[in-house]
Order: sequence, then C-alpha cells, then structure tokens
Amino acid sequence: MTTSISIVTCSYQQGAYLDATLRSVLDQRYPGLEYIVIDGGSTDASVAVIERHQKSLAHWVSEADKGQTDALIKGFSRASGEVQGWLCSDDLLLPGSLARIGAFFAAHPHVQAVYGDSLWIDANGRFLRPKREGAFFRHAFLFDHNFIPQPSMFWRRRLYEKVGGLDPRFNLAMDSDLWERFSRHTRIAHIPEYLSCMRFYPQQKTRSLRPQGRLEDQEIRARSPLAAWRGLQPLHRLTGTALRVGAKLVAGGYGAAVDESVIAALGPYHLVSVAE
Repeated sequence: MTTSISIVTCSYQQGAYLDATLRSVLDQRYPGLEYIVIDGGSTDASVAVIERHQKSLAHWVSEADKGQTDALIKGFSRASGEVQGWLCSDDLLLPGSLARIGAFFAAHPHVQAVYGDSLWIDANGRFLRPKREGAFFRHAFLFDHNFIPQPSMFWRRRLYEKVGGLDPRFNLAMDSDLWERFSRHTRIAHIPEYLSCMRFYPQQKTRSLRPQGRLEDQEIRARSPLAAWRGLQPLHRLTGTALRVGAKLVAGGYGAAVDESVIAALGPYHLVSVAE
C-alpha cells in the first residue's frame, strides 16, 4: 500500500519561482500525494501559475494571511496524509524523493520523523554545493545550529498533532521550534540521500531578517535545562559543534560528491531569468 504524503507549499509574491516548485512535486507522479498550496494574496503572476496546476492540487487558496507560519498552519489543517512535509515556494523536491520517503516510512513503522540531505542552488536553479548532514543529536541541534535541511524533513501526521503543530509566534525559526518539540518525543532519523534543493540568494527571508532569526533561535535553545548553567555555555557550544561535525564526518558530508545525474535532474527546473 502506498504511503500517503501531504505536502504544503506557502507562497507570497514568488511567481518567478513558484512554477518550478510546483512542477518539482507534481512531476513525480507520486500516487499517494496530497498537495496543498496556500498563497497569501499575491499580486504578481502567482495565481496564474497556481491555476495552471490546480487540477493536480488537493486544495489551493489565494487570500491575505498573517505570514508564512500562519499559511503553513492553514495548509496543515487540511492535510490528511499519513506523512507530512512542506516546501517553500522557492525550493524544489528532487525527482523520486516522494517515492523514497514513502517507502522509508512503510519500511520503518516506528520512525516518526526523518530528514535527508539537500543541494544548495542559486536564484536560477543552478547547482552550487551539496548539503550532506549526519545523524541527529539533540544537543548539537540546540547548542550548535539547526542543521536539518527543512525541505528534506518529513514526519508522521500523528507526531505533528501530538506536539500541537506549528507555533504561530515564530516567524523565522518555526521549523527549528517544531523539530525541537519533535525531538522531545522521538528520535529523529536521517537517511543519506539528496531529497531537495534550497535556493541561496540575497533576498531570502532567513538572510534578510537574520537578527530576528537569532532571537528566535535563542528562545528555542533556552528550553534545555543545560541552558540555565550560563558559565557552561561555551562548553555546551563546543560539545554541540563536536557532535555535529563528527556526525557529518562519518556521513562523508565534508567534500561530498554529487552524482552528475542528480545535477542533471535540475535541468527542467532552471529559470532563464528571475523577475525583479
């Protein structure tokens, strides 16, 4: 039996990227896909792009919302798949990733959440470098940084519901917040496969609003009982970094090679030019 997967894409004024994002999901022809698109009332070409694909979507809407986290919450409130994930409107899923995730969850019924690796791409969809990570360590996640590639993270719906879903208070670190709450209830797994692409360009929300993101990260880190021992913070950071670097070394994350066939698969999703 095919594992049902719900993917939510939220978007606002991302018409230049949105078609490639939607096609990267729909072109996979995954039989158990439920694809939900939440647009925040864009005035660019976004609605026209969505309408071109609407027959393949389980649900879509274009209306004003309170931002990215609010849009994601709205999307997941409609999601019925056994497995869930989200894809930002400027990122891509790599071909075959949904089939691999569906098969993984079917073969590992006790796993509640899993992440794969990702590729960094530029604004036009051209390959920059790989992002290959290692095993998950909660201490490294809290005291080093959020190393999980967001579009390569998938989880069971019952886990999302158990932790209460996304927290609307977070504007930038909503993923870190969710992963941290996941990690209180389950061991997050890792599979060494490239599943997605993340764009790297100056206008990215996380880059342009980095100071706010740091404040949100600090709030999440402060949840650990170890954070109360302020004099030991340098030691916690050192051990957290050592765990992450060690796991990445074991996984071959430094100097990792990417098969040419994976890079070639990006061809259909390149943008000739990006609208200003």
